[in-house]
Amino acid sequence: MTGPRVHAFTDDALGTHDAVSLAALVRNGEVTAEELASAAADRARAVDPQLNAVQLDLFDRPRIAGNRDAALYGVPTFVKDNTDVRGLPTNNGSEAYQAPPAKHDGAYARQFLATGVTLLGKSRLPEFGFNASTEYMTEPPVRNPWNTDHSVGASSGGSAALVAAGVVPIAHANDGGGSIRIPAANAGLVGLKPSRHQHIDGEQASHLPINMISEGVVSRTVRDTAAFLAAAEDHWRNPAIPPLGKVQGPADRQLRVGLVLGTVNGAPIDTETRAAVENTARLLEKAGHVVEPMSLPVTDQFAEDFLQYWALLADLACGTGKLILDRGFDKTRCDGLTLGLRDYHRSNLRRTPGALRRLRKISREHADMFGHVEVVLSPVLAHPAPELGYLSPTLPFETLIERLTEYVVFTPLNNIAGTPAISLPMAMAQTGVPIGVQLSAGYGDERTLLELAYTLEAEQPFATIY
Repeated sequence: MTGPRVHAFTDDALGTHDAVSLAALVRNGEVTAEELASAAADRARAVDPQLNAVQLDLFDRPRIAGNRDAALYGVPTFVKDNTDVRGLPTNNGSEAYQAPPAKHDGAYARQFLATGVTLLGKSRLPEFGFNASTEYMTEPPVRNPWNTDHSVGASSGGSAALVAAGVVPIAHANDGGGSIRIPAANAGLVGLKPSRHQHIDGEQASHLPINMISEGVVSRTVRDTAAFLAAAEDHWRNPAIPPLGKVQGPADRQLRVGLVLGTVNGAPIDTETRAAVENTARLLEKAGHVVEPMSLPVTDQFAEDFLQYWALLADLACGTGKLILDRGFDKTRCDGLTLGLRDYHRSNLRRTPGALRRLRKISREHADMFGHVEVVLSPVLAHPAPELGYLSPTLPFETLIERLTEYVVFTPLNNIAGTPAISLPMAMAQTGVPIGVQLSAGYGDERTLLELAYTLEAEQPFATIY
């Protein structure tokens, strides 16, 4: 049964334009950055009481870019609240501390803001980005605009809710296990997790034993994501990765696409999700690509090792919070998932060295797969967005971790391997929430993913909430 929808689209300066269109309007003098910021702030005020997606706002003092020549100058946006922005606290979705205002923009925030966007505030995430739903112990959850009874995913849940609801056309997101692709799938958005080091690393990445976090955005159109990647590259480009430039449409080459419908841990894929992936395979074949079934080059050992690493990160967050985050950090106020993962790690401490050793080998094994295919097609998640409460951190840890490991079954592999992957909204569930389909490619090959995304967007235009 479909629950209530919430959106902010109206006949104002933003209209139904995407970021590329809005930037063009500003360049042509048809609208100002100030007018767009004011319209977006009004939209946020109208819908955020229902969505709970904004962590803190700059509605009365938006930060407008100084460089008027930047590609996305004037486009309003939000930064996820795990990224340092000068003058704003970074609380990582946690109730365990209250951070002081950051003294400087983080390295990635500088790259993000250099694209010309206007900052309207920070978006919400679950504690430290560990959950796949943006829910809390005591605070209200972030709700899915398509059906407010359901989860919008995580960890970039606040950004996804704001973009899907039409508050802004594009927003910052980052991905350490699916945190761009999961909310994109649940909210009907385009969510590209770039290759490792495609962008400047954020603050969290430098502390990780295995850097599995990629920075990026969620958007409503393929061209917005492509335009953002090109604009970010104008600020900084990794010389070890071939230049991407601005990808503007489909390619005319035939690709080999591997179709994956089996999970590494045996978790079942629900009927609607399977149908969405199979329909996407037919659309790719119609476009001239060759689609063949295949299996991923990992076993259920990968799922166990990823859980161990996930738990290690929770243990580190609890153990180093006072040193790295704030001296007032109180680990007893961490949420049930963080504390449960910490205890899981400590109970299985001897497994950590082996898990890290095996995970570090994944990149080579994953790269070999792309000697046989150019792209892998799979679900993003095992089933559509669940109702709020299904993944609540207030649940017993054993219940929550079982549900999470049977839900988030495809996205973590690309984080460990460091390869790019994109979620595209290719179907709608009976509950009224979107279903995302994932395409992944070899290291540094964002171009192929964007070209295929343009193809699929043209063949089956993405659903709109308005």
